[in-house]
Amino acid sequence: MCCATSPADRWRRFPGARSWQTSPVPEGHTLHGLARDQQRHFAGRTVWVSSPQGTFAAGAAMLDRQVLNAVTAHGKHLFAAFGENIVHVHLGLFGKYTDGTGPPPEPRGALRMRWVVDDHWTDLRGPTACEVLSPPEVQAILARLGPDPLSRRPNGDDAYGRIARSRAPIAGLLMDQSVLSGVGNVYRAEILFRHRVVPYLPGRDLGRDRWTPLWTDLVTLMRQGLRSGRIVTTWPADRDRRHGYVRVEDAHYVYRRTGLPCRICGTPITMQLLNARKLYWCPACQS
Repeated sequence: MCCATSPADRWRRFPGARSWQTSPVPEGHTLHGLARDQQRHFAGRTVWVSSPQGTFAAGAAMLDRQVLNAVTAHGKHLFAAFGENIVHVHLGLFGKYTDGTGPPPEPRGALRMRWVVDDHWTDLRGPTACEVLSPPEVQAILARLGPDPLSRRPNGDDAYGRIARSRAPIAGLLMDQSVLSGVGNVYRAEILFRHRVVPYLPGRDLGRDRWTPLWTDLVTLMRQGLRSGRIVTTWPADRDRRHGYVRVEDAHYVYRRTGLPCRICGTPITMQLLNARKLYWCPACQS
């Protein structure tokens, strides 16, 4: 960059963008997808960092015109390293990234953080956390999190150790990020159905012989989600349309199918609240 003003100040055209907003809450494959894309577009380059909203102005000033070394994810947490300064982002309920090529749009609304390089930009809005941390502070966050099924060498032993000691329902434990990182409401409901596990079964009553195939299947499903950018958990034989692109209405067994017939047995799918989150299951298949 040869000019004193940033590209964000000079550019005025908006050629279109892709939104990384997830609904209703991002799951682990989304964060790993974001890390992969940000690594591809920004790592190894000098990045113009700003906070048009102003709430991240001090952090942006520390990072502006620095080289981004790497972007990684663990569970639902994103870490972008600019040397010893690491941006930690947790999207929470309302956070979303939007990115695009060419000139970025004029800043509008609650735009927490913007990155710009010559040919790409990304905007962050509404995250639960957007902060600059030191490496020890990042390690402290990671130490509080359970294993990530999307890590390079996923190992579910630590997660099972915590599950096997708990009286809490397995459906709640799968959503506890200190037990297991990255699993959200969709994967939780679908993996329990696929393995015919009662959602309210105490964790200590789930034997290792049931946990091992469940964990292996979860790793497979989340990797598929990372590759495709969507969560599809049904087998072709269980879909209304068995060939071609999987429609939204065919993608899941129980998630958001309250009152609809189970794809396997025909029993109406049930929904109840567990820890203030909607839990979906088949009372016949998962009895």
